[in-house]
Amino acid sequence: MKSNLKPLTQRAAWKALTAHHKQVQKLHLRQLFADDAKRGQKFSVEAAGLFLDYSKNRITDKTSSLLLQLADESGLRAKIDAMFAGEKINITENRAVLHVALRAPKNATILVDGKNVVPEVHAVLDKMAAFSDRVRSGAWKGFTGKRIKNIVNIGIGGSDLGPVMAYEALKHYSQRDLVFRFVSNVDGIDFVEATHDLKPAETLFIISSKTFTTLETMTNAQSARDWLLAGLGGNVKAVAKHFVAVSTNGEKVSAFGIDTANMFGFWDWVGGRYSMDSAIGLSTMLAVGPENFRKLLAGFHALDEHFRTAPFAKNLPVLLALLTVWNTEFFGAETAAVLPYENYLKRFPAYLQQLTMESNGKHVTLDGKHVDYQTGPIYWGEPGTNGQHSFYQLIHQGTRLIPCDFIAFAKALTPLGRHHDILLANVFAQAEALAFGKTAAEVKAEGVPAALVPHKVFEGNRPSNVILAEKLTPEILGTLIALYEHNVFVQGAIWNIDSFDQWGVELGKVLAQRIVPELESKEAPKLKHDNSTNQLIKRYRKMKGL
Repeated sequence: MKSNLKPLTQRAAWKALTAHHKQVQKLHLRQLFADDAKRGQKFSVEAAGLFLDYSKNRITDKTSSLLLQLADESGLRAKIDAMFAGEKINITENRAVLHVALRAPKNATILVDGKNVVPEVHAVLDKMAAFSDRVRSGAWKGFTGKRIKNIVNIGIGGSDLGPVMAYEALKHYSQRDLVFRFVSNVDGIDFVEATHDLKPAETLFIISSKTFTTLETMTNAQSARDWLLAGLGGNVKAVAKHFVAVSTNGEKVSAFGIDTANMFGFWDWVGGRYSMDSAIGLSTMLAVGPENFRKLLAGFHALDEHFRTAPFAKNLPVLLALLTVWNTEFFGAETAAVLPYENYLKRFPAYLQQLTMESNGKHVTLDGKHVDYQTGPIYWGEPGTNGQHSFYQLIHQGTRLIPCDFIAFAKALTPLGRHHDILLANVFAQAEALAFGKTAAEVKAEGVPAALVPHKVFEGNRPSNVILAEKLTPEILGTLIALYEHNVFVQGAIWNIDSFDQWGVELGKVLAQRIVPELESKEAPKLKHDNSTNQLIKRYRKMKGL
């Protein structure tokens, strides 16, 4: 696909940013704040229940202006409009990219190939809600007539990371007499541990695989089927009472033994890592109920509308993405830490790893040319305050620049004495310490021995954002996820890459399918791999007694 845009490094704004960086790279945040008493207010924005303070980034008014110019020169507005219009912006797969349709209101119109897809979306949501109500109320019975008490979601990638993250994030709102487990890894330990204390007669499995052919998911699904039948006397009719599918392959779903009336579909215009608010979120709806699930969707939609309509200078995802580009391309940051000070969000960084790195881990532009700049920083993180006693040492005094997003909430869902004030004090303190550090003079003034002074100096000048909301609700979780979804989109738009394919996951999967029979064969296989791989296969076979 040919692009009418100039290559990134040839755009006027990029060249101006390159020159500007040379002028500001040695400026310290101490000086920037000293020079502007209202810097915090100037570089803050609020929308959709989220407050973003990005003043502790190494930027000036000119930086901001040039980054916004870069967004314009990158065709960002047209790209946003194209996505919301259902154009096939996933060019390598010729697909629309319409996760925004999953949370559009019933009266919305979003076209794909001339067809409004919103009614289909709501038909699936209504089907999910009816099913969820039956399970949650106890009306749905297992094969022996017992109520379902355990729900096991089997999927991988986007069919697992989103549901796991959402379940943990919204556990406060979940139905506590239901047990939820998640199985993704093809390592048998995952399945065994998830089911070791469950009773088959009380367990419902959700098998999430669009094609119903994903190797890891279907291996685990078959083990689940065997486990269930072993516990219920081997009657295959039991499968239909204990399994439902999130898939589009009715033939394979039926062959497995699942009633296709209990198959929940989705569409090829939804990428796996963007699908947690589709039928892939069935486990989420079962946990928190249809009403809370719709509130989650409303939060997504509120941020979608903000992203679609707000001017770039006040647009939360746009600002976050431009800061990522600034820190990555010009300051050499290779990673980005997402640090939620909310234990319910403990799986949020893991979820973001797939969202960000599977999307923007690309080495060619939309027209297939190799990039001559960095794309896709490594995202990682851990909840606070745990991380402070783990890796913050490197962030504060290490040699690598690691921009941080701190996420916090003004109100605790589980108030307990002074806990929340102490938690939030740490958020604000960490951002302050990263920005301003501690000089040698300040250390000496505390009476520290001269030999220890260098060890206690904090250089500071390390960028961070603080994202603050009132309380972690289903709506706010939706806005947070959409914030990062659109942040990823904007980064990809600037870098002129396809953020919606993932060919990089294919090669290893293909090779694994080739190697599996070589590991299982009773006869010694004729190996045609490299010397190292051949050696490893032979040693494995010998160790397992073949």
